[in-house]
Order: sequence, then structure tokens, then C-alpha cells
Amino acid sequence: MKLRIKEVCQMRNTTQKELAEKLGVSEVTLSRASNGNTSLTLLEKIASALDLPLWRLFASPEDVRKEQGTGLRCPVCGAELELKQKVVKDE
Repeated sequence: MKLRIKEVCQMRNTTQKELAEKLGVSEVTLSRASNGNTSLTLLEKIASALDLPLWRLFASPEDVRKEQGTGLRCPVCGAELELKQKVVKDE
């Protein structure tokens, strides 16, 4: 089972090497975790370091977008963007 660690790192503008260093594990250990060969404890640490709930490491991108609403985030701060539809009245 392949986890979304690489994809989430890209979304967070961090490398897997940086994440491994932050977690205090080798890149090989993180690579194995990405392939599903890991412990729950390490997965929890990865999710925490990436600032996301654990389930998002397993969810498909479509499932994440559904949960996040628009799925749009500010490229500077990462805050979720809310889309509003402007109502135009005929005069």
C-alpha cells in the first residue's frame, strides 16, 4: 500500500530528506514508510510533522478534496481559500 507522503511533502514545499531529518529517521526509513512498511507510531509522527490528520496519508486526492471543500490553499500561508459566488442582479 503506497501512502501519500511524497505528494504531501510536495504540497508542503518540503523534501522527503527534510522530513526525514525533522523526524530523526533515515531517508530509507521514510521511503519504506511511504510504501506502507512502517509502524503506526512513525505514521503518527509523519502526520504530525506534516500538520495533517493521519487519515490523509491514506486517502486518495479526491477524498481529501471532498473533505477540504474547494481544496484551494493560499500559496503563501497555506490557509484554505473559500470561494463565494457573486450574485449579479438584473436591473
